[in-house]
Amino acid sequence: MESSVVARNRKARHEYFIIETVEAGMVLTGTEIKSVRAGKINLKDGYAKIQGSEIWLYNVHISPFEQGTYFNHEPLRPRKLLLNSGEIRRLASRTREKGLTLVPLTVYLKQNRWAKVELALVKGKTGSDKRETIAERDARRDMEKAVKERRRGEV
Repeated sequence: MESSVVARNRKARHEYFIIETVEAGMVLTGTEIKSVRAGKINLKDGYAKIQGSEIWLYNVHISPFEQGTYFNHEPLRPRKLLLNSGEIRRLASRTREKGLTLVPLTVYLKQNRWAKVELALVKGKTGSDKRETIAERDARRDMEKAVKERRRGEV
């Protein structure tokens, strides 16, 4: 199964601890899917909310299709996500816990046909947690650099 990533929410990995991820389908109109295929989507402030037995995606900006008519879609409209009822119930019970929410991480096209979103169950980081993450990333980068330099010296 081939999939191509259309958009990533880079801010999410910095702002939140990712507890669990789940793949969901997106219900889109014709002009929306054309804009998604063109990469005209922004996940930065997006979040998902469970209402009754349905799950909805909010604040995800899909730009209007350039060749569209006056029937073009609203860029920030709520979009329904497709998950089975058991997954929705499980996520609903987890989001009732203190401080947990659902955030989109990536949007991709599966088999170049279906728009899917990778949702993450997340918990917010504090300032010290963010500094710790940055320090770990820098340490990992320094170690990789040292290994590369050592390999160059041996050759």
